[in-house]
Amino acid sequence: MNANAHAANRQPLPLTTYVTVWVALLMLTGLTITVASLHLGAWSVLAAIIIATVKGTLVLLYFMHLLHEERVFKVMLFLALFTLTIILVLTYADVLLR
Repeated sequence: MNANAHAANRQPLPLTTYVTVWVALLMLTGLTITVASLHLGAWSVLAAIIIATVKGTLVLLYFMHLLHEERVFKVMLFLALFTLTIILVLTYADVLLR
C-alpha cells in the first residue's frame, strides 16, 4: 500500500479527541509543577520523568498520529526510545555509584 492510499483510508480524529488530549496535557503540566514544589528528594526526578513520558506518549500517539501508523514506524520508535532509556539508566547508575 503506497503512502497516498494509506492516507486516504485514514479517518480524521474528532475534535473532541484533540481537546481531551490537550486538557490532559494541561493537567499533567499542572501535576509536574505540583510535584516539583513538593520536594520529594530523589523521587522528584523519577516523578518528573514519568510525567514527561506520559505527556510525550500522548503527543506521539494523537498529535503526531502514531496511533494509526504502520507497524514499522511503531517498531522503529520503540527501538529509539528503548535505546534512550538504556542511555538514561546507565547515566543515572553512573552518577549514583560514584
